Amino acid sequence: MKLLYRILICFSFYSCIKDKPQEPEKTSVTINAESKVLISNEGNFGWGSGSISLYDPSSNSVIENYYQQQNNGGSLGNVCQSITKHQSNYYVVVNNSNKIVVINANDFVKMATINGFNSPRYLLPITYNKAYVSDLYANSIQIVDLNSNSIAGSIPCLHGTEEMALIYNKAFITNTNSDYCYVVNTVTDIITDSLNVGKGAASIVIDKNSKVWVLSSGNSALSQSGKLSRINPVNLQIEQQFNFNAGESPNKLCINKTKDTLYFLNNGIYQFLISSSTLPSNALIAQGSKLYYGLGINPKDYTIYVSDAIDYVQKSKIELYKPNGNFITNFNAGIISNGFCFE
Repeated sequence: MKLLYRILICFSFYSCIKDKPQEPEKTSVTINAESKVLISNEGNFGWGSGSISLYDPSSNSVIENYYQQQNNGGSLGNVCQSITKHQSNYYVVVNNSNKIVVINANDFVKMATINGFNSPRYLLPITYNKAYVSDLYANSIQIVDLNSNSIAGSIPCLHGTEEMALIYNKAFITNTNSDYCYVVNTVTDIITDSLNVGKGAASIVIDKNSKVWVLSSGNSALSQSGKLSRINPVNLQIEQQFNFNAGESPNKLCINKTKDTLYFLNNGIYQFLISSSTLPSNALIAQGSKLYYGLGINPKDYTIYVSDAIDYVQKSKIELYKPNGNFITNFNAGIISNGFCFE
């Protein structure tokens, strides 16, 4: 429904959009290299270019259109889905443009483009020179050679793969179109098992006890409720499973610095201790009339970052909160901010 709504909004505003690309905003802001947050902004589906905002928590400074500025106004593409740092590079997955842009982490200048995807979503580094890339529409997970920046192979899997996590030479792959989280042997690149975590699994984290947590949003049309599952990655057993109420659609699972507290969106921001025996009944931070879309927890200081997409057309508002839910500050980022890459 969210995607359909965004497409309809895009069509209704299309006649007001000029073909000439916007000039990147110039700024004299200085960013502290030791403390920065990259924000992925999707941009409007189909005709809006995605962008990346750079935020410095120490000075509360923001540089918008950071990629464009560092690359002579070059377009990143559409839609900016996710950012992953590996070694000395950033890998920016650009969903609707079917590519991954490889960026030098020091100066944020593009080094290469990895092409040949269907609709890529997230990149998971496996070794120094190998990564997996999930895909919304391809019936496979792509294996990428990070030395040659090319697709080196694939792993057959039902389309709809989303976030992934790596532990004990096993990659856990979420999938929105099945009831299962798939387990891949990263040495052989073969799916070896699958675990029933419910429909709509899309986000995943690993806690301080090396347990894997998967959040599934469910499917209201099929009367399937969302689930939060804890998996033992050694014996591949589901140790705990929590069911959400009918009609709820939890998403964007995150974990804090000490990896003992989970956070997720569910018409508000919820906090869940990994030792808890029941799901929280009240939101830590109420959503109200806002449209919370992206969520992240800064691993340096526990700060909660959440994006308000507002109406999927104007710039998102990023809000920062303390772990107890107290408001810190807010600032504008790009259109449809969906995620955060912390350093």
